[in-house]
Amino acid sequence: MSENTVSHTGFVAIVGRPNVGKSTLLNHLIGQKISITSRKAQTTRHRIHGVLTEGGAQYVFVDTPGFQKKHLNALNQTLNRTVTQALSDVDVVLFVIEAGRFDSRDKTVVELLPKNRPVVLVVNKVDQVEDKATLLPFLQEVSSAFEFAAVVPVSAEKGTQLKDLLAEIRKHLPENPPIFEEDDITDRSERFLAAEMIREKVFRQSGEEVPYGVTVEIEKFEVEGQLRRIFAAIIVDKESQKAIVIGKGGEKLKRIGTDARLEMERLFGSKVYLQLWVKVKSGWADDERALKSLGYE
Repeated sequence: MSENTVSHTGFVAIVGRPNVGKSTLLNHLIGQKISITSRKAQTTRHRIHGVLTEGGAQYVFVDTPGFQKKHLNALNQTLNRTVTQALSDVDVVLFVIEAGRFDSRDKTVVELLPKNRPVVLVVNKVDQVEDKATLLPFLQEVSSAFEFAAVVPVSAEKGTQLKDLLAEIRKHLPENPPIFEEDDITDRSERFLAAEMIREKVFRQSGEEVPYGVTVEIEKFEVEGQLRRIFAAIIVDKESQKAIVIGKGGEKLKRIGTDARLEMERLFGSKVYLQLWVKVKSGWADDERALKSLGYE
């Protein structure tokens, strides 16, 4: 399909409380991993744009951080601003909740939903509901909380009913020519994606030992033909966290590097030389200037 046949293009925000599967949904909708996932809250920290062009439409998805009020340091206040800004800039909103769970954290997000644009309720993880008979009353309960344009139960992880979700979104996309090329999947740079992949591997390798107050700074990113040389610092808040990330004899840092490098090679389609080290910047997550220098809007 040439891009000239694209008649509808629009921005679609994916919002919800932490850990409902927003990034997993984005990755499966566009068919490629661009947004990192883990069980830790607030894994997504930036607005990630994922692009899907198919069926005469171009969907520009905006993956947002999980909105929450539990830890309101400077980092989380910045993340919450990112959510509210995204809601004011898009054509369609996907409000993602977890099947069978609708608590005060979800209701906080409901209060932010715009009344002047279509909001589709996406009920994720339906595959994990053992008694399917409970789904209908649950959907009715949540539907009464807001005037949704549609309600679509899905399993983002298994790809269930994602075509139905796209069909619902397409109904609300404005008539516009495409913004991106047909084979584009994101507007984010390789440098940005490399930092995100490293951060995800830190989360996955550290378990609950290191809080989510970890970030990654790419200090050098060089492309030499089919080789990318990447030098990156993992930034933590305390010396004790540095020791955890490095691990005994440097083993954990080595695993983080290997896992991140292999994933980058798959995404970039080239060999990657990756060098990692760990830095301590105390209080970075509560320092507005430090946040801006690290790329937080």
